[in-house]
Amino acid sequence: MRAAALYSAAGSLLLAGLAAAPAGGAPAAPGAPDGPGAAELRGTAVAAARARAAGVDFGACSAADVPEAPSGLRCGTVTVPLDYAHPDGKQIRLTVSRMRASQKDPHNSKRKVPRQGALVYNPGGPGASSMYFPLIGMVPEWKRIAAAYDLVGYAPRGVGRSAPLSCEDPRRYFKAPTASPTHPSEAYKRERVAAAKAYARGCAQRSGSGLRHYTSLNNARDLDVLRAALGEDRLTFMGASYGTYFGALYAAMFPSHVRRMVLDSAVNPDPAKIWYRSNLDQSAAFEERWTDFREWIARHDDAYRLGNTPAKVQRSYDTARQRLAGKAAGGKVGPGQLQNVFLAAGYYDDFWPSRAAALSAYLHGDPQPLVRLAAPMAETAAEAENSSAVYTAVECNDAPWPTDFTVWDRDNTRLARVAPFETWDNAWLNLPCAYWQTPRRQPMDVRTGPGELPPVLILAAERDAAAPYSGSVEMQRRLAGSVLVTERDAGTHGVAGGPNRCVNAHFDAYLLEGRLPARHASCAPRQEPKPDASGGRTAAEVRRGGVKGSSGRR
Repeated sequence: MRAAALYSAAGSLLLAGLAAAPAGGAPAAPGAPDGPGAAELRGTAVAAARARAAGVDFGACSAADVPEAPSGLRCGTVTVPLDYAHPDGKQIRLTVSRMRASQKDPHNSKRKVPRQGALVYNPGGPGASSMYFPLIGMVPEWKRIAAAYDLVGYAPRGVGRSAPLSCEDPRRYFKAPTASPTHPSEAYKRERVAAAKAYARGCAQRSGSGLRHYTSLNNARDLDVLRAALGEDRLTFMGASYGTYFGALYAAMFPSHVRRMVLDSAVNPDPAKIWYRSNLDQSAAFEERWTDFREWIARHDDAYRLGNTPAKVQRSYDTARQRLAGKAAGGKVGPGQLQNVFLAAGYYDDFWPSRAAALSAYLHGDPQPLVRLAAPMAETAAEAENSSAVYTAVECNDAPWPTDFTVWDRDNTRLARVAPFETWDNAWLNLPCAYWQTPRRQPMDVRTGPGELPPVLILAAERDAAAPYSGSVEMQRRLAGSVLVTERDAGTHGVAGGPNRCVNAHFDAYLLEGRLPARHASCAPRQEPKPDASGGRTAAEVRRGGVKGSSGRR
C-alpha cells in the first residue's frame, strides 16, 4: 500500500518555516539469484572498502536534491554497484544529505555534548526519500539527538536522483477523477487487470534490464556501503515502516556492523507475509482504523454535522462518494481522490480534523476544502510517478506473487466483505506484481540468535494500520534481545519523536545512552486531535508536509 510522501513522525519534517537497520539468517531458498550468497557478500565488502576510501564529498545541496536548503545542510553522493554479485560492473550513485551534530546541550548552552557519530534514517516506502531528514534537528523533540549525532538522510536506489526508476510518462501519471468501488463489477476488474499488465510492461520497457536489482536486499547492502562512506565502523540506523524491513535484513546480514538500531512501526518480516499477504493484513487493519476515525467524528458531531454514530458517518461518506461519482468536485476529485485523502487519515490522526471538515463542507455545499486536499497537483507528478515505480519494483522483485488473477479475486472478494474501506484499492495498486517481467526472489528468513546482534529498539502503535502491530511483535521475536515499546490504544504510523513523551523518553535513552527498558514496555496513548471545523490543516499536519499520491505506502 502506498502514498507518495508518507513519513513517520521522525521523517515528517517538511516544516513550513524550513522549506520557505550472515549470522543467524539464511535465505528461504539458498542460492536464489539475489539471495545473501557469497558473491553478493563479497561484492558488498568490496564496495564498502571503496566507499570508505572515497568518503563523501559533502557540499552545498542543489535545488534538485533539497530545494532552499539551509546553509548547514550538506549533500553528496555515494557510489554503489547496481549488482553486488559484480562489484566491478555498472555503478550507480545515491544522493546523501547531512547536518553535523551541533554538540550543544539544548538545556545548557555552555555544555558541549560528545558526538556519537552518524544517525542514518530511512522513512519507508519503498520509494520514499529522507533527504530532508537532517532538518528534523530543529524540532524541539529532536534537539538532544541532533546535538549528539550527525543526522543523515539519503535517497535509496531508484528514488529521486539515485538512479531513478520510471514506469510511465509522469505527465500521464495522475488520472483524475477516478472510481473507487468497494465491490467492483466484473467489467471494472477486467479494466484494472489490463491496466496492471500495461503498467508492468511499462516498468520493464522504461527501466530496462537493471530493474531486477531494485530489491530490499540491495537496499540493505547499500546501507552498509553508506555506513562505510560515512566513516562509521558500526551503523546507527533508524528505519520507519518499510525501512524497518530492510533494516532487519541488514541486522541479520551484518550483525557485527550494527551499533544501535531503532525500528519504528515494524513491518512483519515473516517470509510468508512478504508481500502479498502483508498487503491483505494491511487492508484488514485499515478497516479498524477507519472505524476509529468514524467514532471520533461521531463524538464531534456538533463540529462536523456528519452523524452522531459511526454508522451515520459512514452514510455521510457514502453519500459523498455517490455525489462525486456523478460529478467530480473541481473537475478532478472523484471517489478515488476522496478515498486517497481519507486513507491518509488512517496513517496519521493529525489529519482527522482537516478531512472531517472537508467532508462536512462538501456535503453542506462547499467543495473547495475537499478540492484543496484531494485534487492531484501537476507539479508533484514526476516525484509521485518515480515513487510509485520504486514501490512496485521492490515489492514485485522481493518475493513470489500469485500470477493468476482468480487468486487475487478470491482473496480480496472475501476480505472486502468485512473490510471494504481499502481492500480493492490496495489490490489494484499491487496487481502489476502478478504480471511482473523480472525474476522473483525468495524472501530472507530474518532472525538472529542471542548475542549475535546488539539490542534493537522496536517502537509501535497498537492500532497502526499501515504496519499492523502483530508485525512488531514478530520482529521482536525474530531479533534476539530486541525490546518492544508500545503506544497503547493509538494508531499513528511512526511514533518516535512525536508528541508522546513516554515514547520519546525510551527513544532518547536508547540513542543517547544505549539504555533500554525491560523486554516490553508500554506507554499511554497520545491525546486525540481536537476538532476544527474550519478545514485548516493542523500544525502537526503542516510539519508532515501533507500526503500526496494514491493509496498508502508503508
